[in-house]
Amino acid sequence: MKRKYRNILLVFLITPLIIILLSHLIIELNSRGKTFDKIADIPENKVGLVLGTSRHLVEGGINPYYSHRIKATIALFKAGKIDFVLVSGDNGSIYYNEPTTIKKDLIEGGIPEEKIYLDYAGFRTLDSMVRAKVIFGLDSVTVISQEFHNKRAIYIAERKGLSAIGFNATDLGGDRALRMHSREYFARVKVFMDLLFNTQPRFYGDKIEIQ
Repeated sequence: MKRKYRNILLVFLITPLIIILLSHLIIELNSRGKTFDKIADIPENKVGLVLGTSRHLVEGGINPYYSHRIKATIALFKAGKIDFVLVSGDNGSIYYNEPTTIKKDLIEGGIPEEKIYLDYAGFRTLDSMVRAKVIFGLDSVTVISQEFHNKRAIYIAERKGLSAIGFNATDLGGDRALRMHSREYFARVKVFMDLLFNTQPRFYGDKIEIQ
């Protein structure tokens, strides 16, 4: 009996690990060759979709993940690799508005205001990718975030009928990166749960044409 219970306990311990590793592996394999580090290598696309994050760290100072995404977006636009920018992020309260904040920094970086469109309902990566297809009418897009995030976004996009490639903003090293990459494993499991249950964006709304 003790051996039987040990086997059951072992299954309970191993199964979540297998699920985590499989989720990670599937996304890695399906996004292979679809993310780019160098501007010279990435194909042109009409729209670059920059995924929002907080401008400031909880402990104070500018969030480097944020600033690297801003720099990557500006570099892509100035190189003529994208014609428009769609900023998708959280606008959950009057005190927190990722799209508007990102837009201001993009304009300061030299991107004309009329070339920037805002998606205020990009509460999650799933929402951002589905809304890019359904609300903004895109068939293809260049996702702009860190590589680990781009790969997950690309996988979601293609499951939802949106062709996507990714431009990799500079990642971080050290403890901050370790924490972020650890959380990414669980975020990838959530991708498959969302697909299984056909999770929908929190909001849809009126269609917006990017032109």
